[in-house]
Amino acid sequence: MERPAEVVARGWGWRHASRRAWALREVSLRIAPGERVLLLGISGSGKSTLLAGLAGVLGGEEEGESRGELLLDGVPAVRLRGRAGLVLQDPDSQVILARVGDDVAFGCENLGVPRDEIWPRVTAALDAVGLDVPLQRPTKALSGGQKQRLALAGAIAMRPGLLLLDEPTANLDPAGVAEVRAAVDRSLAAHPATLVVVEHRVDVWLPIVDRVIVLGDGGVIADGSPERVLADEGESLAQAGVWVPGIPPAHPAPPKAAPGPALLTARDLSVERVRRQPVASGIDLAVEAGAALAITGPNGAGKSTLGLTLAGLLPSASGELAASAALADGAGASPIRWTSRQLLTRIGTVFQDPEHQLLTRTVRDELEVGPAALGTVDARRIDELLERLRLSALAAASPYTLSGGEKRRLTVAAALATRPSVLVLDEPTFGQDARTWAELVALLAEVRDDGVALVTVTHDEDVVTALHARRFALAGALR
Repeated sequence: MERPAEVVARGWGWRHASRRAWALREVSLRIAPGERVLLLGISGSGKSTLLAGLAGVLGGEEEGESRGELLLDGVPAVRLRGRAGLVLQDPDSQVILARVGDDVAFGCENLGVPRDEIWPRVTAALDAVGLDVPLQRPTKALSGGQKQRLALAGAIAMRPGLLLLDEPTANLDPAGVAEVRAAVDRSLAAHPATLVVVEHRVDVWLPIVDRVIVLGDGGVIADGSPERVLADEGESLAQAGVWVPGIPPAHPAPPKAAPGPALLTARDLSVERVRRQPVASGIDLAVEAGAALAITGPNGAGKSTLGLTLAGLLPSASGELAASAALADGAGASPIRWTSRQLLTRIGTVFQDPEHQLLTRTVRDELEVGPAALGTVDARRIDELLERLRLSALAAASPYTLSGGEKRRLTVAAALATRPSVLVLDEPTFGQDARTWAELVALLAEVRDDGVALVTVTHDEDVVTALHARRFALAGALR
């Protein structure tokens, strides 16, 4: 029988095996069956760790140390893994099977749902989240935002007693955000479950939650109805970095100079990720020194594919992408033909998924990879980037134990460490609290004013405004 789960934490904490500090230390709370909770906190406050603990996927003693109790329906959460459905920050990490329909069906099959019930659940879940693609569509052909919808559909199809969502709308266009929130609301109405959702942008989920819990200093620092918490604690939460409706973060000053010359020029460009399957075409644009270009558009329109093509990491389907003589500096006009070493100082890239570019065992080592390849490691520059992006205390930590927001800031720092002339960033503000968002945007504005050409793929309208970016909008995916 489907029924909402009860959540109880008693002095619960978790410490990653490679870290001295506890991610969480003294979490005590009770979430009644059927409650809908918005879990808030600054970047790195342990929100994702708590969700992973509730889902029973933190791992054993080799991966970390726990204390206290974390219970679902009175049973340790690690023993009831099928009771919770979890949608992670990184949708790529939840794609298991090669085809869309099979991937959504996977959780139901593991739970032993009768075969004749599975496919109606699959199609209903895909309809609910607005993922309008054939069941046979290869999952590798989906955009990042579409993969987020896929992961949510898989969780909804399981009809769990506890639905755990970790920034489920972070990579979605505005229409997709509203659609996914409505899908969750409808799913909970049809199949009641307890909800715990992590999202930095508070106003997205306020219409459907009845409680707000705020994590900080290793435990719970605020708990109550959304109205009471935001009214009583709003100012202090905003000062700490929590996104609070009506209290926006600071924006940097306008550019100090006019845009410089074009460093990259696209003419009638078509881009593709899967060979002979172009996702956007007829693209004419210029990437100018000392200016920001924002690539916007709905999920699946080809934004990330265009960004990777501009970065010299994907060949174009047709048309022309040419680097200026100043940017090429003898390497040739076609960035796709440049070696990785030639790309380092010319075009830096920040991927949509931070884990796709983590390479080393410590945070500091990540920042040194590029400079070391060039023989130009500058310890002062590394220290400055760590400090500016609030990573100094994590310099010796494993990059894989960082929160999603911390990983994003790390990959931005690593790209900046080689001082590229062009910087291509895919969703650069993903996972940021209000304070780290403002600091990250301010740093990007500084490098823009120093003459770097910024290309940002983003759904974050505040980033477009704050960087005074020229917009290049992709209308939609080619069929």
